[in-house]
Amino acid sequence: MKLTVLGAGAWGTALAASTAARHPTCLWARDAAQAKIMQQTLRNERYLPGVALPAGLHITADFDAAVVHAREGLIVVATPMAALHEMLARLASDVPDAPGVLWLCKGFEQGSGRLGHEVARAANPGARAGVISGPSFAIEVARGRPTALVAASSDAALCEQAVEALHSETLRLYTSTDPIGVEVGGAVKNVLAIATGIADGMALGLNARAALITRGLAEMTRLGVALGARPETFMGLSGLGDLVLTATGDLSRNRKVGQGLAHGLPLARILADLGHVAEGVPTAAMVLQRARACGVDMPITQAVVRVLDGALTPAAALEALMGRGARAEA
Repeated sequence: MKLTVLGAGAWGTALAASTAARHPTCLWARDAAQAKIMQQTLRNERYLPGVALPAGLHITADFDAAVVHAREGLIVVATPMAALHEMLARLASDVPDAPGVLWLCKGFEQGSGRLGHEVARAANPGARAGVISGPSFAIEVARGRPTALVAASSDAALCEQAVEALHSETLRLYTSTDPIGVEVGGAVKNVLAIATGIADGMALGLNARAALITRGLAEMTRLGVALGARPETFMGLSGLGDLVLTATGDLSRNRKVGQGLAHGLPLARILADLGHVAEGVPTAAMVLQRARACGVDMPITQAVVRVLDGALTPAAALEALMGRGARAEA
């Protein structure tokens, strides 16, 4: 099977490197200068420092050539959520008979609050489309560390294509027919990781971390079910699995944002120092927007939004959360 990955950031490069040993793989970079350097050095030092890319990986800045490469295979979109609509619309316009498309980005679209499958429906209603998500740091995938992901789509054949393309001795791919649940889990966990980072930055202890993860999972599930997801999805890789990784892993950018906020650093400086996208920052307000529209209570998410907006200090947010009245857990 031929595979094209659109987007040469950390995750796109890592996934392309993972598949290149088994399938003809093309990695498209928006920046022609970046593509040339990667071709010459077989490195992506900006996003995956120290990782050698396989010699068989084809790297290009020619979008049309990249899409033609996978005409009878599979396309994976590895852009941030902010660019997903543009990319899917471009595929619909330039390649009306494009093959199945899966995306890696996690979040709610800024402004509209749409999830990936809703963005896809607007950009190209007839597309065979789905999402790949789960607990995964790109650097570990690039280094061949064991990883498990889930491909979700209402198109069962597309999920099987994803398994054929991506499943390997180091990357295990499960399938799901619940793209809504998989996308909600992948989006909300980033917001909850900011909350956990704040707690860790304030040295609140492991009890507080466990409470935030557990109650955060309850928030995530409530929103997902309200949007049409199945509750059991949130006990899987894209729910609990991704939440635990992102909330506790030292490689988590969203957790680092929370730690910086706890230390009193301005948000703009935190994001500049990261040098990479922390999807939980733009996603938080959109999660709260969708939750309010559905009548879903998400107190941890609301606290994160108010800290990001500068309306509350981390200490005041903690006080507000701990001051809530007692209630039944379920």
